Amino acid sequence: MTESIRGFRDIFPPESSHFARLEAIARGVFACHAFGELRIPTVERHELFVKSTGETTDVVEKEMYAFEDAGGRRLALRPEGTPGVARACIQHNLFAVNPRQKLFYIGSMYRAERPQKGRYREFEQIGAEYIGNASPSADAETIIMLEQILRKAGLDKFSVELNSLGCAQCRPAYRAALLAYLHAHETDLCDNCRARIDKNPLRALDCKLDGPKLSETAPKQELCAACSEHFDGVLAYLRDAGIECAVNRGMVRGLDYYTRTVFEFKTAALGSQDAIAGGGRYDNLLQSMGGPDVPAVGWAMGVDRAVSIISELVRLEPGLAVYVISMGGPADRPAFKLLTGLRAAGLSADGGDFSRSFKSQLRAAGKSGAKFAAIIGENEVARGVCTLKNLETGEQRQVRQDEIAGILQTA
Repeated sequence: MTESIRGFRDIFPPESSHFARLEAIARGVFACHAFGELRIPTVERHELFVKSTGETTDVVEKEMYAFEDAGGRRLALRPEGTPGVARACIQHNLFAVNPRQKLFYIGSMYRAERPQKGRYREFEQIGAEYIGNASPSADAETIIMLEQILRKAGLDKFSVELNSLGCAQCRPAYRAALLAYLHAHETDLCDNCRARIDKNPLRALDCKLDGPKLSETAPKQELCAACSEHFDGVLAYLRDAGIECAVNRGMVRGLDYYTRTVFEFKTAALGSQDAIAGGGRYDNLLQSMGGPDVPAVGWAMGVDRAVSIISELVRLEPGLAVYVISMGGPADRPAFKLLTGLRAAGLSADGGDFSRSFKSQLRAAGKSGAKFAAIIGENEVARGVCTLKNLETGEQRQVRQDEIAGILQTA
């Protein structure tokens, strides 16, 4: 009862502050690109993920938290955000209001994976979905947003890899070639890949065991003229934006709904779990779910993974401006009034445990990260002042209590 479930964790300060900071940076970038926030439910119908994410994906086959509720409905905790966003757009007919939807989400996802560094069973994602724009500029815009978020957050050592998976016109020939290749090498494949060769041969390329072996020798996608033009357009827009990227013809991503562009942001700081974010275009997903035939592109970032790197690169300055100390007796109420007034003025202030000794409060002030301590004793009460002590230099001076907020705001 007093221990968390394996793979689910408590996030304390200062790590939680890094989460909040990354979320704030993402919201700022999204606002600059006219993306609005959509808050999707944590629980959806199980079949939503089976039909959208794919029956033969690891997410659906092995990792979903699925259960039956009291009403006999088969439900699941969301393992990713895109199906829920697509479902919401269809259900609420958002395209009748605006044929182009630019949406983002921030929230926890759930997968029953083996916990390891940077990977948890409950994990946070920040994601963006641009629905209704078929232009390669939409692919580039979403990638540029992701690049800006990571750089603003302090992560600058990462690589961007892209590929194109083709479309309904050029993929069948590739699928047939890949299927023949996998059957010819079937004895070299893991049990999972052998079991789903005919259902979804692309999954073998994304397999953690077989993917690296097949990346060099497996046939590569030959794009039709339209897909080739689209992919060249994405690369051109990214070059114009100053984003360096590499074409990885072996990349397929782990979900069934991707078409054309797929991409990943990778970093060596995570070891073997090198993908920090990824996404791609999914032009057929909404129609396959019963919605309109509209194109879409999006991505998701693993916030836990990003924070594990950023927290080592970025030192957050203490947010506390002042620590209020009372020397006891008649000073307690004026000290508490000062503490309350400073907070009302928008300053981050701590203190209030006036039952402790002066020395104990002063030690607490030193550990709090505050730059100043505001000290009130009986003499200060009589004169309407407080002693403002710089905790970094030890310098102190007396100031009027009604002036301290202004002094601290400009310090």
